[in-house]
Amino acid sequence: MMPDPVRLFHITAIDNLRAICKTGKLICKNEGAAQGSHYQNIAHTGAQGARSLKDVPIPPGGNIHDYVPFYFAPRSPMLCAIHNGRVEGCTLQQSDIIHFETTVPRVIAHESDIVFYDRNATLQFSVAYTDISLLATEVAWDLLTESPRLDGFCKYFQNRPSVDGYVDRMERRLAEFLVKNSLPINCITRIGVSNEETAEEVRRILVETGVKLKAEVMRDWYFMGQ
Repeated sequence: MMPDPVRLFHITAIDNLRAICKTGKLICKNEGAAQGSHYQNIAHTGAQGARSLKDVPIPPGGNIHDYVPFYFAPRSPMLCAIHNGRVEGCTLQQSDIIHFETTVPRVIAHESDIVFYDRNATLQFSVAYTDISLLATEVAWDLLTESPRLDGFCKYFQNRPSVDGYVDRMERRLAEFLVKNSLPINCITRIGVSNEETAEEVRRILVETGVKLKAEVMRDWYFMGQ
């Protein structure tokens, strides 16, 4: 069953937080490049190359890098790859990664242009939608919320070809909600981190930049041996 409200999660390096706070918004890769912003990259180079070449097939159109990407759950396969050292050129630890959390209603209330995909947007056969009413049927909530759960989301995401329904579990777990161009930081509900030390660092940055957001230790959003 689809959660109410639908929560959204965007991960980035803590080294990017001060710049995001000063800008006052999360910005897409193309806007960041146009502004000359230099963010710490945490993504697979190959995947980013594919995203930069893929157009969004329905209005509001543009390229995937014209959107700020969110997942429908924390503890993503992307974070797992970082944790296990499988992202070339990225030496960050989980403690260096922060989650921005928001909800679909907050994004919609801001009247942002959005697109969501039924699986990883990079895939050739992923399907794009803009009708929010289709969220309930086109995103794999059965996989995202089945037991065993951590903070409401299934702790497992690996593909299991021998099990019906799990053949493409990972790519469906990576379903995306994309926000065109940018999203103001006041649309964010909180920042989740892996430990108290990181939380204190985040809080210092928020105070220094005058951003009124709370930072919370959310171990269930990370791969902490649960």
